[in-house]
Amino acid sequence: MITKSSFLQNFGGNLQQIIALLEENFLKEIEEIRIRINKPLLLSCKKKEYFIKRDGKIAQKIEEAYLPSSEDIRHTLEKASRYSMYAFSEEIKNGFLTIEGGHRIGVVGKVVTENGVIKSIQNISALNIRISHEIKGCANFVLQYAVKNGIFYHTLLVSPPACGKTTLLRDMVRQLSNGKKGLFLGQTVGVVDERGEIAGCYQGIAQNDIGIRTDVLDCCPKAEGMLILVRSMSPRIVAVDEIGKKEDFVAIESIVNAGIQLLCTVHGNDLEEVKKRKILGEMITSGIFHTIIVLSDRQKIGEIACIYNQNLKMVYGG
Repeated sequence: MITKSSFLQNFGGNLQQIIALLEENFLKEIEEIRIRINKPLLLSCKKKEYFIKRDGKIAQKIEEAYLPSSEDIRHTLEKASRYSMYAFSEEIKNGFLTIEGGHRIGVVGKVVTENGVIKSIQNISALNIRISHEIKGCANFVLQYAVKNGIFYHTLLVSPPACGKTTLLRDMVRQLSNGKKGLFLGQTVGVVDERGEIAGCYQGIAQNDIGIRTDVLDCCPKAEGMLILVRSMSPRIVAVDEIGKKEDFVAIESIVNAGIQLLCTVHGNDLEEVKKRKILGEMITSGIFHTIIVLSDRQKIGEIACIYNQNLKMVYGG
């Protein structure tokens, strides 16, 4: 959870005053803050949206909401980067920057390219501040299925967007890294954090608790990162978020052949849907994954809908 004192330093202009006026309990539940030039200030919380007025209160009508200016966005980026935008230029050209606390600011604007390669994003017109929330212990239940006789086996998390898969993945990494008395010993875990959401590194240091035996490649493409970790850090487990590209599966094959266990996530509504994807479907039906965990938001965010074993037999849910 976040506090005003730690979070306010990331806002500039009128936005800092408005965020300061938000109720503390409400601030702790916020998942996203959408800031668009001359568009209503919008906060997302538990799958609900709230328009915010200049006095920090929830607007009953859209017309009452505060309309951020270009100055608000410029000052916020300056504050969030500690007045060193150049230091974050590599991240920004990828569409985001990670700030202290592991929170991530997505940016859009005019994309400048050179020979087909993105060089920078200028005239930034909107920000999406995604708040990092750790839920320690949320992986307790699923680890009973992913770990057998003290050994963790290849595990796939299947989840629709915004259903808590990264939060669950992060806690699995933390627990596998630290070890759990009576269940398994701590393992060396390598994390390829392509979008900076798992570890939430700020100036190279993980802001989220990912365990004492975890090594992170921050903002690195998954396929390259998996192979780098194997060569450089000798992990027992490699964890990646949102696999999907052809090169990801080529790297995964190398991971599996090297005897390293894989923990990964993929977007999907259910097992049948992801089985229809050519390469991933072949991996699933061949029994590579010892455990397949499907998330849902039917009752609540992060709900475990069902769990399958490597024979695709449902062992939990229905």
